[in-house]
Amino acid sequence: MTSVVRNVGASFSSNSLLQISMSDQFCCDRLCVHRSRACCLGTINPKLLRDMISGSASCVDFGGSSSLVGGWSSSSSSSSWGARRFGIQVRCSAPPPVAMPTTTSPHRRTSPKTRTQRIMEGISSENEAGGAGGSSSYQALKRMDEHWLRMRSMKPVTGPAPEVVQRHQGSWLNAAKTTTLEEPVFDMVVCGGTLGVFLATTLALRGFKVALIEKGPLRGREQDWNVSRKELQELVKAGVITEDEVDQVISIEFNPSRVAFEGGTEIWVTDILNLGVSPAKLINISKNRFLKAGGVLFEYRGLSKVDVFDNGAVVSLDDGTSLVSQLVVDVMGNASPIVRQIRWGERPDGVCLVVGTCARGFVNNTASDLIYTHTPVTKVGASKTQYFWEAFPAGSGSRDRTTYMFTYLDATPSRPSLEQMLEDYWNLMPLYQGIKLEDLKVLRVLFGCFPTYRSSPLPAAFDRVLQVGDASGIQSPISFGGFGAIIRHLGRLSNGVAEALEADMLDRRSLALLNPYLPNLSAVWMYQRAMSVRLDIKSSPHFINTLLSVNFQCMQRLGDPVLRPFLQDVVQFGPQVQLLTTIMLTKPLFIPQILRQVGIFPLFDWVRHFIALATYTILWLAAARFLSSWIKSLPEKKQYGWRRRLEAWQYGSGLDYHP
Repeated sequence: MTSVVRNVGASFSSNSLLQISMSDQFCCDRLCVHRSRACCLGTINPKLLRDMISGSASCVDFGGSSSLVGGWSSSSSSSSWGARRFGIQVRCSAPPPVAMPTTTSPHRRTSPKTRTQRIMEGISSENEAGGAGGSSSYQALKRMDEHWLRMRSMKPVTGPAPEVVQRHQGSWLNAAKTTTLEEPVFDMVVCGGTLGVFLATTLALRGFKVALIEKGPLRGREQDWNVSRKELQELVKAGVITEDEVDQVISIEFNPSRVAFEGGTEIWVTDILNLGVSPAKLINISKNRFLKAGGVLFEYRGLSKVDVFDNGAVVSLDDGTSLVSQLVVDVMGNASPIVRQIRWGERPDGVCLVVGTCARGFVNNTASDLIYTHTPVTKVGASKTQYFWEAFPAGSGSRDRTTYMFTYLDATPSRPSLEQMLEDYWNLMPLYQGIKLEDLKVLRVLFGCFPTYRSSPLPAAFDRVLQVGDASGIQSPISFGGFGAIIRHLGRLSNGVAEALEADMLDRRSLALLNPYLPNLSAVWMYQRAMSVRLDIKSSPHFINTLLSVNFQCMQRLGDPVLRPFLQDVVQFGPQVQLLTTIMLTKPLFIPQILRQVGIFPLFDWVRHFIALATYTILWLAAARFLSSWIKSLPEKKQYGWRRRLEAWQYGSGLDYHP
C-alpha cells in the first residue's frame, strides 16, 4: 500500500511528490521543515504527517510519543519500536538540514489536538448567529472556556467597574450639540436583537417609536428552540406572530417525553417541550413585523456606552453614531456589559454548564428526554459532577437528533472546563443513545455557560435602563433561560414597559417594579443545590439519582397538578406542600440525607422564601380580584405601582401557569 504526499523532500513550491510505502521498514524519527524545504529523519506517523503537510505543524517528532515538538535534531535516531508501530518507510530526496543561526526563533511547541478540536474544526460555522447557542466554532468554545475560567477564579476583582452606563445631571440636549444623532428621539432602544426583537415588536405594534440594536446580523441560530404549543401561544397573544404563522415556525412536533434516573423512576409525559421551533424563521417573521410597525433596526452595531440624563438617555454605538431614547432595554443576556458593570466583583452562586450536539444518523427518533441520567457522580479532572441529559428530535431531518449533557456546579477553580465535558460527552453520549459515534454525522456542537445569582431578578440599577430576560436573571436556577424564560414574561413586561413610558415612570425605583422579588424563583435554589455535587462533603455517588428518583416517584403518585407544572419550571405552594408531605411520610429516613446535602444555612434561606411563596399565593387568590377594580380609580402613577404588585403576586406564586 502506497500513500502519496505532495511537497515533502523538495521545495514546497514545486510539484514533487514523496512516495510513502507502507511496510515494516523505517527511515527516520523526525520530519523537519524550514524555509519551504523538508527533510525526514526516521519513522513517521501517517496521520501526524498529514497534519504537518496541511500546515498544522512545522516540525514533528514521531519517535514513540507521536508528539509535535520544535527545534532541529543534529542526529537521527533509529526506533525499531516506532517502525513496528507505524509501519512506514519514507525515502527522502532533500539533503539534511543546515544548522540554523542562533538568532533564529525556535518553533513553538504544539500540543496534539483533542478529539473535540478535531470534530469542531471539521464542521462549518459560517452561519453563526447571536445569542446562546448561536456560535458553534472551536474558537468560540475556547473563548467561553476562558470566560468560565475567569468566573471560577478565586482571585478577587480589583479596580473600578467598567462604566458602560453613566448618570449625568441636566438635559441630553446639551450633550447632543457635540454628538451626531442617527435618528430623532426614540421611546425605547432595545439592545440585543436575538430575543429583544419580541419585546421590541410588541411595543412597536402599540405605536411606540422603537429602535433595535444587534451587534451582528439579526438572524436566528440553526438549532431548534424547544417549547410547548401553549408557550408559543404567548407570542400570538403579544401580536409577534399570527395563528397562521405558528405552524410555519414549528419545524418538528414529537411525543412522548421521558424522565428517568439511573436505577430508579421512569416517567413518560406528553406535550411538554415537544415542539422544535426554527429560530431563523421565527426571528425573520418577527423582524419583518417589527419593521412594518415602524421599528428601526441597526444591525452590525454594538453598544458602546449609555449616558443617562434627566430627560433621556444617549446610546452610543461602536460605529460612532448615537441614539436618544426615553428608555434603554438590555436584552444582551448574562454576558451583557451593563450587567457586568452592575455585578462587578460578584461571584455567581451557581452555574449550569451545557454541552451537546445536533447529529444525523439516529434511527429511533420519535421521543424525547426531558431529564435523564445513566451514570452516578463522575470524576472529571480534579472535580466531581453529576451529568444530566436532554434529547430531542431535530427539525432539520428525520434522523437528526439534539442531545444535551449538562451539570450544576458552584464556581470553584477545580470545576471542569466545557472542553473537558465535551471529551466526556463523546464517550458517554453513544452509551446514552445506544449508537456508535462513528455512525453519526455531527452537524453542530453546542455549548453554554449559564451563571445564576441569588440576587435575582436584577432590580434596575440606573434611571432609564432596564434588564430583561437572562440579563435580569429572570430564568430559574435549574433552567437554561433564554427563549422560554422571556416569552413566559412577555405579556407582563410589554404591559409594564408601555405603562412606564406613558406615565413617565422611568426612574430606577419605578423600573425595579418590573423585575420584582419572585419567591417561587428564589425557592428553586434549594433544588439546584441538591442537584450539585458538593466537594466539601462525602456522599454516595448515587445520592443525586436517588433523590430525584424519590421526588419524581412522589410527584407521579400525586398526579399531573403536581408533576406537570414542575416539569415546566413552575413552582407553586400547594403542589410543593403535597410533595414534601408525601416524601416525609413515605421516605422519612431519606430526609436527613437531603438536609446534609443541602446544608443548614441554604435550608433556612429556603424556608424564608417558602413562607413568602405562601404569602404571595394568599394575596393573589384572596385580594387580586378586589384590588383590580379599585386600582382603576387611582391616578395613573399609582395605578402603575399597584399593577406591578399584582403581577409580582401572580408570577411570584406561580399562578400565572395554566394547564
